[in-house]
Amino acid sequence: MSTVINTTALEDVFHSDVLPALPHSAIALLQLSQRDDVGPPEFAKPIEADPGLMGQVLKFVNSSYFGFSREIMSVQQALTLVGTRAITNFALWNAVFSVIPNPKFGPFDLKSLWQDSLRRAILARKLGRTLKVDNAEDLFAGALLQDMAIPLLLKELPEQYQSLVERRAAESRRLSGLEQEMFGWDHADAAALLANRWSLPTDFVTLIAQHTQLESLLAEGESARGGACVALASLLPSCSDEDWNEKAEFVAGYERLTQGDQASLADLFIDVDENTASFAPLLKLPTPKRTLSGYLAE
Repeated sequence: MSTVINTTALEDVFHSDVLPALPHSAIALLQLSQRDDVGPPEFAKPIEADPGLMGQVLKFVNSSYFGFSREIMSVQQALTLVGTRAITNFALWNAVFSVIPNPKFGPFDLKSLWQDSLRRAILARKLGRTLKVDNAEDLFAGALLQDMAIPLLLKELPEQYQSLVERRAAESRRLSGLEQEMFGWDHADAAALLANRWSLPTDFVTLIAQHTQLESLLAEGESARGGACVALASLLPSCSDEDWNEKAEFVAGYERLTQGDQASLADLFIDVDENTASFAPLLKLPTPKRTLSGYLAE
């Protein structure tokens, strides 16, 4: 029987020496996003001061994710057309992507984690827009960042996570449930703590913290639909999974959230697969070998 570690141990795991620092450009954008008296010209300054980020932002806005008929040539134009929120959220994830370590942990592959995160983010955003949830771009960012603590946990607690990974495979259970049994907290709590330490917006922290709590979010109804979109996306299969063990749970949750049917879900998955295939190269990620449509058809 696993011994439960006291919940305060999470703060000991994520001590100050462990946490990576975000780039200055991301911090500046986050600070600007908390103000109501600034617009595209102010947001453009930290982006233009970081050539790598500027290039990524322009690739982002010219991707099929937005589908503009003409090429966007300047950061200010991108901010005006796409919105400061979408650009800031993309820059935030780009920053996190650059600082999270790649632990030497068995078969774990950091790019596979970001593949999974991207696909889940695209689904959360599309579902949020279908349901007319406010700030669907926040759902995109929340889903992208929901698993960002996992590489740090693998690095800091390799022996414990070796056991958890083996049990996940053998018992076909969610990682979060196994973490709760062993530690008294899960990777959602860890990611929320990390987000708080980085002073990310409260809405992000909440989306991240609740992404393993689909049932309670569905029970809350309309007020929690945004969080439910992110939590539902977390049930998608990993790009490395042979079988989709949480398929029945996902489909049931989808039908409760949307009151839809298998046909509309099939259409949603086609859109997500197409967007993932076009977006992945932008982030230097491989396209998933198996599509969501393929998993659904099985």
